[in-house]
Parts: sequence; C-alpha cells; structure tokens
Amino acid sequence: MNVSLRQLRVFEAVARLSSYTRAAEELHLTQPAVSMQVRQLEDEVGLPLFEKLGKQISLTEAGRELFHYSRSINRSLQEMEEVIESLKGVSRGRLSVAVASTVNYFAPRLLAAFHQRYPGIGLRLDVTNRERLVQQLQANTVDMVLMGQPPEGVDVESEAFMENPLVVVAPPEHPLAGKESVSIRRLAEEVFVMRESGSGTRQAMERFFAEHGVAIRHGMQMTRNEAIKQAVRAKLGLSVVSVHTVELELETKRLVILDAEGFPIQRQWHLVYRRGRRLSPAAQAFRQFVLDEARGLAGTLPSANPVSQEAPIEEG
Repeated sequence: MNVSLRQLRVFEAVARLSSYTRAAEELHLTQPAVSMQVRQLEDEVGLPLFEKLGKQISLTEAGRELFHYSRSINRSLQEMEEVIESLKGVSRGRLSVAVASTVNYFAPRLLAAFHQRYPGIGLRLDVTNRERLVQQLQANTVDMVLMGQPPEGVDVESEAFMENPLVVVAPPEHPLAGKESVSIRRLAEEVFVMRESGSGTRQAMERFFAEHGVAIRHGMQMTRNEAIKQAVRAKLGLSVVSVHTVELELETKRLVILDAEGFPIQRQWHLVYRRGRRLSPAAQAFRQFVLDEARGLAGTLPSANPVSQEAPIEEG
C-alpha cells in the first residue's frame, strides 16, 4: 500500500470525531478535501473504512483496524515534532489548548498575555463542554486542558491554579436582591434556570441543594452561559453560575449576586493533561505561566460571602 501520512492524519481525525465536518474544522481543511483524502486511502487499502447509516458514520472492521494503527502513528509523529521543537527552544513551537466554556471568559486574556511573552509559539484554542474535554484527554489530542474538577477514569496530571466560586444571580429588580442571608429553603421556592444534564455547574448546584435536603424547582434548560444570563435578566428564574461568567453584567448592574446561605460554593480551576504525555518546551512554558499568572489576569472578583461549601464537580 502507498499510504501517505496526510491520509492517515485525516482518517484518524474523521474516525475519532465521527464527523467529516468536525474533522475539517480541526484540520483547517475543507470538507471536500477531507472526503477526498479518505476516498484515496480507501482506494489504497482496497476496503471501505466507513459505513453510513442515515447521517451517522461508523467504522467498518477494516476501519477499526486502521484507526488503531493510525492513532499510534500520529502519536509517534506528534512526539517526534515535540522533540524537534524542544531542540529549538521555548521561543518556537505549537500549543493546543482546550478550555471549558466557562473558562473562556478569562482564557482570551490569559492566552493574549502568554502570546505577548512567547510570540513565536503558535496557539490553537478549542472552547467546548466537559464531555468533549474528557474525550480529548482520553485521546491525548491536546497539550493542555483548563477545566474544573479533573475527570475520573482518565489517567491525567492536574494542578489547581485559581479559585472558581459559584454564586446565585438574579435580576436587580428581584425581591431577594439586597436581602441579607437568604436561606436555602427560601431559595428553593424560586425557579432556577439550569445548565444541561452533565454540566459540572448543574451537578454542583444539585448536589448542594440535595445535601441540604431541599429540591430545586427546575425552569428552562440552557446549554450556554450567555443564554443562562439572558434568561435570568428576562426574569425566567434565578441561576447558579461561575462568578467569572458575570463580570460584565455585575459592572453594568444587569445582574446581581444574591447574599445566599452557603454561597459562594468554592471550587477550583485545574490545568490538566494526560499523564505520561511528553510536554514540549511550549507546553511547559504555558503550564508555568498559568500557575504563576492566571490568578492576576482573570481580574478582581466581586466580593462574596465567606466560602462554606466544597463541591468537587467540574464546571459547565
């Protein structure tokens, strides 16, 4: 077989993501270019690698075998590239960083400052949800992940680098706004706008109320922090969010933090990467930069109640 490394790289991305479109986005190619590379690889192999059921694609038996070897080859190539880059020093290199959607409220400032210090390092940022972050860690396809609680069942290294308080937010006109020490049972009388199932913020919120023996009145369910904030502003309910996500709304007085019993729920942001991964000089520099500088670059958080509850669950 006359198989090219490019074909294997494209095939591995399509197989891993189960999508030609997402593979094209990750590889910065057009979808027709990705399809062409896969077809050429199938011609070389002499067997179909994917089968299509409706809009879903899945690997054939030959595809599963080739995926196993292509992942191993791509990992070896990546390690080779990192070793070569290490010989050039920290002034050059490439860095792939994936962050939880909540982290994205301060990630641009963090990456901009890092780029100013190391302008020769090429950066790629992926903003996504927890499920996708875990998949990337399992596949070992990113250098670093910034997230809440590290996942269980995946062999990773993690380091906490900054506090991540969860607070209850409301519109300024809400009857509880400005009240002191709002009880948990009084909060439970309110409707809450929720993140999707599986969101770390939602899990932390549900765990908190369950530990205090009260049920949450579920309102609308949203998948994005921006939608959550708009729903709260529209008086569709209260919500529990990371304080980092409402910096602008607090400054403009579009939302307020309630003085609620047991809040803020104190959590941590973590820098996570796959255990055993060889860190390039660029990745090592980023790790140290995050540990040293992230707290200051994230901005001054609004004052909140003393922390009284731990909730080691990942963010939304």
